[in-house]
Amino acid sequence: MSESKIWLSSPHMGGNEKKYVQEAFDTNWVAPLGPNVTGFESDLESYFDDEKHIAALSSGTAAIHLGLVLLNVKAGDEVICQSFTFSASANPILYQGAHPIFVDSEPDTWNICPVALEEAIVDRIAKGKKPKAIIAVHLYGMPFKVDEIKEIASRFEIPILEDSAEALGSMYKGKKCGTFGDIGVLSFNGNKIITTSGGGALVASIKEVKDKAIFFSTQSRDQAPHYQHSEIGFNYRLSNICAGIGRGQMEVLDDHIAMRREMHKFYLDYFEDVDGVTVFNEPNSNYYSNHWLSAILIEPSITGGKNREDLRLFMEQENIECRPLWKPMHLQPVFDKCPYYGGMIAENLFNLGLCLPSGSNLRTDDKKRIQNALDTFFK
Repeated sequence: MSESKIWLSSPHMGGNEKKYVQEAFDTNWVAPLGPNVTGFESDLESYFDDEKHIAALSSGTAAIHLGLVLLNVKAGDEVICQSFTFSASANPILYQGAHPIFVDSEPDTWNICPVALEEAIVDRIAKGKKPKAIIAVHLYGMPFKVDEIKEIASRFEIPILEDSAEALGSMYKGKKCGTFGDIGVLSFNGNKIITTSGGGALVASIKEVKDKAIFFSTQSRDQAPHYQHSEIGFNYRLSNICAGIGRGQMEVLDDHIAMRREMHKFYLDYFEDVDGVTVFNEPNSNYYSNHWLSAILIEPSITGGKNREDLRLFMEQENIECRPLWKPMHLQPVFDKCPYYGGMIAENLFNLGLCLPSGSNLRTDDKKRIQNALDTFFK
C-alpha cells in the first residue's frame, strides 16, 4: 500500500470551528450575513490592532475586484500589476474592462520591482495614459519593498491595491501586511494560512470604504422597502457558515504562522549543505514572512543537471506534492498582448523555482519522508 499523500498546503483545523458553525445551524443563520460574519470581521480588526476596517467577502478575488471598483477603475483605464503572481491578482482588471500593465520582479523579495515600476509609470504617462492603480503582491508571504513602492506611488499620486492574499501575519518593519496600501486584500482559500473554506476580505483605512464595499458586495441594494438599485452590485458577501470556520481559525492563526516558519527553517537547515539550491528567505530583519509556502531555486549548472521539474516529478512518485512557482502573467496566453516592463527576473524564477510542502499540519513522520526523498534525489 502506498503511503498517504503529503500535500503542498492543506487545510488545518483548530477544533473550535465546529462550535461556530453549529451555532449558525442552531440559530438558522445560514445566509451571507449574521453574527459570525460581523464577529469574524471584528476578530480580524482586533488582529490589526483596530487600525483597519474589514469587510468579509466570498474570496480574495472578489476583494481585489471590489478594490478596483472602489478606486474608480473603469473600462479603458490602465492598472499596473506585478507579473509574478497568481492570475487572481490580474483577472479583476479585465472584469472592469481595464487594461493590465505588467511589471517584473526584483530578486530580493521576488515582488514588484521599484525600478521597473517607475519605468512603466513614466512611459504610460508619456503615452497619455496615467495608470489608475498599482496592484502589488506579497508573494508567498514575503512583504514587497514597501518603502520604495509607496514612495513611487505617492510621488505619482497612484493608489496601491495591496494584495496580501498570501501574507496574513507577515510584517514589514513590525507592521502587518494588508495595512500598507490604500486598500488591502486578504484570502482565506482552503490552502491559505487560515481558511474559511473559500473566502476573503477587503481591508480599508476608513469605515466608509468598508461600508461601501459591503454595499457593493450585497448587490448594491438601496435603502428602500422594495428592491431598488442605483448602482451595479455583486454577490460577494461571505456566508455566516464560512465565517464561523474563520472565527475558529483566528484562534489558531499565530500557531499556524509559527508552524509554517518552523517548516521553512527545516528547509533552510536541510539545504544549507546542498550546492545549487537556494531557499527563498527574508532579505533582512525588516521583513517577517509567514512563509505561507516555502520555495527553492535549483540551478542545474551546479546540481549536475538536476532541475526543478526533475525534483517535482520525483517527489510526485513519492506521493509528495510540490508545485512550480507562479508562471508570470506576461507569459500567460490570456495576457500575452499586454505591455510588460522589466527584464527576466520573473521568468527566471519560474524556470528555476519549486514550492515544497509547507503546511502547518505536517507531522514529524511527514518531515522524515520529505527528507528521505530529498536525500535520495540530491545525495
